[in-house]
Amino acid sequence: MTVRDCNGAELADGDSVQLIKDLKVKGSSVTLKRGTTMKDIRLTAKENEIECRSDKVKGLVLKTEFLKKV
Repeated sequence: MTVRDCNGAELADGDSVQLIKDLKVKGSSVTLKRGTTMKDIRLTAKENEIECRSDKVKGLVLKTEFLKKV
């Protein structure tokens, strides 16, 4: 399975990605701002989602269409 970011770059476990859009986190009042870098991502069973954590929220699952590889 190949996981790609919004620009078509291939993602792998341990990569760093950057948000390309402000995202509201469901179930929380936190908004992740554009340009935020997520380090040490993990791939999931779905090819359009990754797992990561930020300083504010642990255990995030983000769609790859809102990410670009750093």
